[in-house]
Amino acid sequence: MGFFSTSNTESEEEYIQARERMVANQIAARDVTDPRVLEVMRRVPRHLFVPPELRREAYDDSPLCIGHGQTISQPYIVASMTEYLRPGREDHILEIGTGSGYQTAILAELSGQVDTVEFVPDLSRRAQVTLRRLGYANITFHIGNGLEIPREPAQFDGIIVTAAPREFPESLAVRLRPGGRIVIPVGDYMQVLILATKDEAGRMRRDSLYGVRFVNLQE
Repeated sequence: MGFFSTSNTESEEEYIQARERMVANQIAARDVTDPRVLEVMRRVPRHLFVPPELRREAYDDSPLCIGHGQTISQPYIVASMTEYLRPGREDHILEIGTGSGYQTAILAELSGQVDTVEFVPDLSRRAQVTLRRLGYANITFHIGNGLEIPREPAQFDGIIVTAAPREFPESLAVRLRPGGRIVIPVGDYMQVLILATKDEAGRMRRDSLYGVRFVNLQE
């Protein structure tokens, strides 16, 4: 994928070094080991997905505000959720909560096609501009309330949700192909990240991973 060009090569080199430190200190030093995830986290320019005044903080170990009461998740959470999702190169992934578009870019690098849904039109438009300028052509954008999932395809290989509903949405299980995975934060104030998997017989299993704090899903 092509990234924005910059006339300030020293600044760009600083961003490259910041990504290397981010992956080494915040991600690989914890429990993320998938080499595909680590490589793409080193490559995607996170600083282009945050407001210009926050670009120097883009690689810090924390979420950042992107407007409209929404945030870009801390790098570790993005990497960890992606690793649990296990997107394959031919997979069709559904993302609920486009936000800044950063997680969308990570998914687009690792899968064949991404459908992404955003509640806030302005955030979706901004993400579309950024992602298209970066050269991504395998993303379809939707604007809608929370779980208004695109009608096509009937089922997805993986589903990732970047805002927290109070309870696990059973409607997502119907849209998941056998062998697929859902990664989703669930809860109100006290939230937990859930990994839901569907076996070849269509049976669902849910595992609690760890505590998280996401904005609430607008349903």
